[in-house]
Parts: sequence; C-alpha cells; structure tokens
Amino acid sequence: MDKNKGERLREPYRQVRGRSLGRGNWQKFWRLNFLLFLMFVCVGIVSWRLSSVQILNRSFFQNEGRNRTIRTVPLEASRGLILDRNGEPLAVSTPLTSIGINLKNTELDRSEILTLANTLGLNGDVLASRIQNNLGMGRNFIYIKRHLPPTEADQVLNLGVPGVESRTEYQRFYPQGEVAAHIVGFSNVDDVGQEGLELVYDEYLKGSPGKRQVVEDGRGNILEEITTLKNAEPGNNLELSIDFRLQNLAYKELKAEFVKRRARSATIVVLDVSTGEVLAMANQPSYNPHNKSNLTDFSLMRNRALTDVFEPGSTVKAFTIAAALESGMYHPSTIIETSPGWMMVNGNEVKDIHDYGTLELSQVITKSSNIGTSKIAFDIGPEPIRDLLERVGFGRATGTGFPGERSGVLPSPVRWSKIETATLSYGYGLSATALQLAQAYSVIADRGILKPVSLIKLSDEEINSLPRQKVLSSELSLQVLDMLSSVVDVSRGGSTVGAKVPFYKVAGKTGTAHVVGDSGYEENLHNSLFVGLIPVSKPKLVIVVVINEPKGSEHYGGQVAAPVFSRVASGAMRVLNIVPDDVPLLLSAGEQ
Repeated sequence: MDKNKGERLREPYRQVRGRSLGRGNWQKFWRLNFLLFLMFVCVGIVSWRLSSVQILNRSFFQNEGRNRTIRTVPLEASRGLILDRNGEPLAVSTPLTSIGINLKNTELDRSEILTLANTLGLNGDVLASRIQNNLGMGRNFIYIKRHLPPTEADQVLNLGVPGVESRTEYQRFYPQGEVAAHIVGFSNVDDVGQEGLELVYDEYLKGSPGKRQVVEDGRGNILEEITTLKNAEPGNNLELSIDFRLQNLAYKELKAEFVKRRARSATIVVLDVSTGEVLAMANQPSYNPHNKSNLTDFSLMRNRALTDVFEPGSTVKAFTIAAALESGMYHPSTIIETSPGWMMVNGNEVKDIHDYGTLELSQVITKSSNIGTSKIAFDIGPEPIRDLLERVGFGRATGTGFPGERSGVLPSPVRWSKIETATLSYGYGLSATALQLAQAYSVIADRGILKPVSLIKLSDEEINSLPRQKVLSSELSLQVLDMLSSVVDVSRGGSTVGAKVPFYKVAGKTGTAHVVGDSGYEENLHNSLFVGLIPVSKPKLVIVVVINEPKGSEHYGGQVAAPVFSRVASGAMRVLNIVPDDVPLLLSAGEQ
C-alpha cells in the first residue's frame, strides 16, 4: 500500500518533467552544453599556448622576434692619410656624425618635421618635400644633414623624432689648405676623390666598409647593436714626394710675386735632380679645398704645372746649343756674328734686344741671342734640334698619371721653312708644361741622364732601380751647364743678377715669350720664365718659375721670374742643408 502510494506521488512529477523537456527544449539543452564545452576547450588551448610561448618556449620565440627586426647596417671605413715625404699630414679623415631618417614604417607629422628642420637649420617645407619625394621613390633611408659635430648630432637625436638615426662618417680635412691644394686635390661628401692625387689614388686610399647587425623597432629606430659582422678596414696611406717645408716656401714666394705683378697666373716646380722626385709644385691663383661651395671659376682647380702648356721661349736655347755641340760643327769658342742685331727671315723679323756683335758659342746663351741660335739652326738644320728636344722629354707627358696632364707640342713638319727653323731654335712653335721643362733641364744637371719624374716618394730600392736613359754625353752636358752658369755671373757677361743665391753657384736660363692671342702674338703680353740649377758643383735642384702675363713695366724673365727662383733656392739650400760651393771670402777669413 505504501509502495503504491509512493509511485502515485512521483507520477505527477514525471508528467511535469516530461512536458518541460520536450524535443525542442532537449536540443537547446545539449547545444548549450556543447558550446560551453567548446569554450572550455578553447580556453584550455589558449592557456596552453600562452604558457608554451611565455614559459616553455620563451627563449625560442624571443629569438624569432629579434630575427624579424634584425637589420644589417654599414660601418664606414676611414680613408687613408696623404703625407709629405717627412710624414707631415696633407689630408686626414675626421669622424663626424650624419643624421638621416629611416623612412620604413615611419610616419612623421608636420610638427615633427618642422622641429627637426629648425634644430638642423633647414627649411621645413623643403625637408617635408624631400621626405615625400623619397617615400614616393620607395627609398628606405635618406640623409638630411651630414658631417655634424657630435654635440649637434646629440641635440637632434634627443628630440626623439621617430625614425631619425645617426651614422658615423668621415670627412676629409686638409691641414695645409690652399698651399698643397693643386697636388692633393679633394674628395666629395661621399669620400670619393674628385681632383688631384685624391682622384688618381682613390682606390688605393679608400678603405673597405664593414657591417654590423642591429635590432630595430617597427619605426626604424635602432634599439640594440648585436654584433659586428665585418670590421671596417682603413685605406692605405699615401706618401708624396713633396717636402712641405719647400712647398710652403715656394707657395708663399710665388704668391707674393703673383700679387705684386698682377699676373694672370703663375707656376713653380722644384725637382730633385738625382731622383726625379717633385719636392714642391705650386700655382697661383689657388683655392681652399674646404670651401668650394662659392667656387664659380673651376680653372682655379687646375694644376697648371701639369695641365697648362706655354711656349718656353729662350729656355730652349740651352738645347739648341747642346745640339750644336753634338753636331761636331761647333765648340764653345766658335765665333758667331750677330750684327746688326736683327735680320729678315721669310719676311719676318728676328732680332735681339741689343746688337751684341761678334759672340762665341758660349756667349750666345749668356746674351740670349736670337740671331745666334737662328744662325746655328740654319747651319745644322732643325732636325738635330728637334731630335734632342724629343730625347730630353719634350712632346710627351711626364708619366705622373695626374689627371689632365698635357704632353705639349713638338712640331715635326715634313718640310721645315726657314722661319720655322729659326723660331724653333729660340723656343717658339713648340709648347711644354712647367714639369716637362724641369725634367728636360734635369738631364743637363745630371750629366745627360733622363729619368722619370714622380709625385710619390720613392724608396731607396725604387731609386736604385729607376730606368735611366743616357740622352746626352756627360762632357756635353757639363759644357752646357758651365755656359748656363755664365747667365748669372756678371764677371762673365751675365746680367741675370736677380737669380743669384748667396754662397752658392747658380746656373740658369731666362725666357720671355709673347702670348698668343686671337689674332696672333700679343705685343704687350708676355710669359716670364726662369729655369735654375743649384748648386752648380753638384746640382741638387732644378727650379722652374713661370709668371704668366705680368702687368707693369717689367716683363722679362730675369726681372720677374728670376727673383722668385733666388728666394726659393736660398731657402731650399738651408732646409736641405746643402753645403755651399761659393764661399771664397769665408774660407779666406777662416784661414786668417
């Protein structure tokens, strides 16, 4: 009875429950539970993944993240030094900081650009336009200002402008400025040689860039330097043949005469007789290699000693006399009649400054007689003179490798006219550079030996192995040297007293040549030259001085160029400690 009663009591409940869990409600129930299950599974998976990333595989994923932001950036290499023969720096590289913008993933608003521009002293609109243009070209990095001192660079970096980076670069600095500018040249903002020996030896001087790995954030800012992949290797140092003591002396003396004479230009070359090394080479006007922005006359950059040619005038007479002696038709005492001091050749007048009358061959150089050399050329013919000029280096480049070096012109007509023969004998109708002229006279100074010239310092081994070509006999070259010494010796009839050097014997030759204009030779424009050898007992130096178009009443080589030689040679003898060879009074006083 009690059992039945319990069943009766539960029946209504089953009925009610059955009504609440109909077919639709039953499906909803299981769908809800399934969704809850899926949620728990997803939460579990995410939790497991997070724990895996953050705990179990933390280091792995950190490295992977770093790898995706690692960039390789260049390490700039320092350019090699340029030194004089004694180790004096002529060109050095100074590390400076350049500021740029990493455009990758960097978006700068106008206020940031203006702030950056103001700090750098730039125009904000121009900078904004540059950034926009480079973005349009797909570039990731641009420089906005280069070669800043570290303090200025830090001011920019401290602004915190996104994407702004600093890179170390090297700027070329020339301690001697315009004094050595024409020889050394200069490099551009990218440290690439543009002029002079900087250009010639660019590959030798420039270093090998390195590489480093850095970590960048998404806006291109460098967060960390990881490692150096390759060290930057500095370039090779270049030792020049130039002795800066002589270079500075030659430059100052040449500039003083250039200014005094109000000349168009001027050049000086100091050549070592025994080695062929150029100890000094200067030009006027010059330029400042540190400030070329306002330079409009690019002719100022020319190394005129190598690029400018001129008619050498009477300096060629030494080789005309040498050809006469070599022919066997003349000897130092051979008599030549020059009266009345002028003559007509093919309708052209050839004349001397004075009527020198009867001259010996040696006196033709002493008096610089155009009539004398013309008559010699008529006798022996032009070919021996031209041949000798070619042997001593006229008509071909000296081989320095300097950019723009000229070879000059040595005529070789099929048939020589009488006037061409005459003018060749006294230095017209051909052209040469100042260095060519110095090399040619070094043959006379070094007993007939022609050797290459060099702007680079030579080692003892290189000097000993120099190709030496005998182009004149020793006896002949000594005879010509003695004749040249009479030019500055008043006791032997010489008049070029401005070239004298106290306590030293000097040999040399003046030259004065009319300048070629649009309609022929200009009557009142001249080039003034002097070539000197010192000391005569054993020549150490050949010095060539060229003053182009001096203004004023004086224009002869002995008046304008010779005094420059005297001052430079006198200083050079002291600097090089060359023993005097003309001190009879001092010796007499010492004996007493």
